[in-house]
Amino acid sequence: MDNVFIERLWRSLKYECVYLHAFETGSELRAGLGRWITYYNTQRPHSGLAGRTPAEAYRRIGQSDHGGHAPHDLMIKQAA
Repeated sequence: MDNVFIERLWRSLKYECVYLHAFETGSELRAGLGRWITYYNTQRPHSGLAGRTPAEAYRRIGQSDHGGHAPHDLMIKQAA
């Protein structure tokens, strides 16, 4: 299975958060990562989602622009 989406997420996390800040403690790192993940999901537009944020794309699942079906890249598989 291809991990391109996860690899891209880690790259963005490193270059947009970790490498730009000198976190002095684990607590600071955890807080900084939490802020970045919130930003990534709610404010940062994604070209693969037609300029929407993941939160916007997730809320649109089931609406008319997808014919009532989730787009392929947003489908979540159920654990067996």
